[in-house]
Amino acid sequence: MSDKERIKYFYEVVVSRSRIWEVENFISEQCVLKVGETIIPCGVSGMKRHLIEDVKKTYPDYSMTIVKQYQDEEYIISEFVLEGTFEGEWIGMRPNNKKLSFTGIDIDRIIHGKIVEHSRAVNTFETLFVENIIKPT
Repeated sequence: MSDKERIKYFYEVVVSRSRIWEVENFISEQCVLKVGETIIPCGVSGMKRHLIEDVKKTYPDYSMTIVKQYQDEEYIISEFVLEGTFEGEWIGMRPNNKKLSFTGIDIDRIIHGKIVEHSRAVNTFETLFVENIIKPT
């Protein structure tokens, strides 16, 4: 499997279908999250915890589809669509049980077939605004 195929499988199968036992096959123990210039160590256990406690509790039917991918050496850039029913409270927002759709970009650095660095930008505001979950003041 190529690095691009591994990333696609990880998000569309492992994450989307809650195959948590497979996470360690795709995430390095040294994996970090990049938020701008901030580096947050997460490793396998942190990624599993995030998927269980944040993603699947908020959107139990969460699924991700990779639309396009680009590769530059160790980096895989994936354009995606996320969909899920908003069933769990998230950062103080009450669920509305609506199926929501978000678009975004992931940038994953792969070494020896595993993600060692992950960053993401999601168009969260647009979806929450359109769905009337957040409102301008």
